[in-house]
Amino acid sequence: MSYGADTTRIEAEAKFGTDAFYASLGRAFLTMCAVVPVLFLIEAIDVGIGSGQLDVAGGIIPHRIAGLDGVLFSPFLHAGWDHLYGNAVPLILVGTFALAGGVRRFIWSTFVIMLVSGLGVWFVGDPNSVVVGASGVIFGYLGLLLARGLVERSWWNLGVAAFIGLLYWYQLYNILPTDQPVSWQGHLLGLLGGVIAAILFRRKRPKPIAH
Repeated sequence: MSYGADTTRIEAEAKFGTDAFYASLGRAFLTMCAVVPVLFLIEAIDVGIGSGQLDVAGGIIPHRIAGLDGVLFSPFLHAGWDHLYGNAVPLILVGTFALAGGVRRFIWSTFVIMLVSGLGVWFVGDPNSVVVGASGVIFGYLGLLLARGLVERSWWNLGVAAFIGLLYWYQLYNILPTDQPVSWQGHLLGLLGGVIAAILFRRKRPKPIAH
């Protein structure tokens, strides 16, 4: 029976403890570490041209057509350095484990999370607000890892999601309605987007080919 070279490689990368697994995790970590400086550069540009101008231009403005492009751009923008610092480490952490599951799945999953979270905020958010930040994507990756562990029966993904949940348990209340200037809708919908992505792009068990 043969599964093909690609299938063998994917299985090796997905199996905890193998050299291929650690190599895949290492590549994912380096990639996410390279993404975060880009976010800092964008924030520096925003501060340089006048703090908040990029946020208004590229953020989600609920119910307004002019603010619809924020679905794509808002995850790259932040409302100040503190906001960005708060998102940087969680983004590297959850992004690394999400990316380690495969580049193609990661890209498509990120796109789904951004759409579900961004469009949801645009439909139900406060029309007098401008929503920016990578928090929706971060919650999306958390939902992705949790749901992936269930639909793919992966104890590894479940363990990672539980570990991250324990590390950032104090942030989980941000998926509930609050009076704070936080887009809880984006967080909750991002989590939902991650679950949807995990189901859509689940890794199916290969079937043996007899010959």
